[in-house]
Amino acid sequence: MKLGVLQFFSWPERRFELSSVYERALQRIEVMDRTGFDAVWLAEHHFSSFSVCPSVHMVGVLAAARTKRLRIGTGVSLAPFYHPLRLAEEVALLDQLSGGRVNWGAGRGFARVEFENFGVPPEESTSRFHEAVEIVLRAWTEERLSFAGKHFRFDGVEVLPKPMQLPHPPVWMAATSESAIEWAAGRGFSILMDPHAAHRDIGKKRQFYAEKLAAAGHSIDGRDLPVARLLALGDSAAKAAEVARRGAQWIVDSYFGAQHNPVGVRDPAAPGADPVQRYLDEVILHGTPEAVLDEILRLRDEIGLDYLLCAPLSHDTFTLLTDKILPRLP
Repeated sequence: MKLGVLQFFSWPERRFELSSVYERALQRIEVMDRTGFDAVWLAEHHFSSFSVCPSVHMVGVLAAARTKRLRIGTGVSLAPFYHPLRLAEEVALLDQLSGGRVNWGAGRGFARVEFENFGVPPEESTSRFHEAVEIVLRAWTEERLSFAGKHFRFDGVEVLPKPMQLPHPPVWMAATSESAIEWAAGRGFSILMDPHAAHRDIGKKRQFYAEKLAAAGHSIDGRDLPVARLLALGDSAAKAAEVARRGAQWIVDSYFGAQHNPVGVRDPAAPGADPVQRYLDEVILHGTPEAVLDEILRLRDEIGLDYLLCAPLSHDTFTLLTDKILPRLP
């Protein structure tokens, strides 16, 4: 089983220097490099202290400079907010500077504040995302790119640098809805699976993805399919549950609060249900390291979990993950 970390850059209540957010994350990334994690996946967000990382490519360069073997993932590049040629250049440059260690994850985005302030109509998000992905991949693999689409048009442009990895870095699409999963599967893309769905729903989505891959003439065999899971560990179940509850409240406030009015994302809790409790019961892996390891192995057997992408909800959780769970994973 592969183990990675989905690295957020949260600045809760702005109660300490912002520079410490980045330094702590980079120190954590150095630990990942030494201890056998597969990859760090850097989360991009804008206009919110929920995660103060507007450029995963810039932070990726710093992460690459402080590591030797860890793969550097974008979790994700929010493609509709970039000019696609600039996006192709930045990711290719990161691949060159990292010695060919980039995992490129791309996504559509969800925060209405991002769409509004970048001037991207939400109703165009999917078409812009699809065009951007096609342009980036062609810019990496074609000597000169010509393209005519709904949003972009180019005629014989040479995009440099090309990535170090050939024909291009491995690619994942963030896919939560059935339509997004079906689109990715139909084109043979691997997918990143979200940190908000219940474990059982992740299993159903994985099966749906496998069926759509096969229908399009592709196979699921041999693919890395990271499943993002929020994680809270403690030396007792009660301590871990408290960390999990605080983390669940942070997620609910950040993603589903009325002030955010997200595009295409809703809290899947039943009407009238407690969304924080749903995270505790169905989404967050929490408990002692021994209990959580047992749960991970159960999910491996029941839903095919073979690449766990952890989002640790505290520094202590990351330490316990590194010391107590990573060495014992099969």
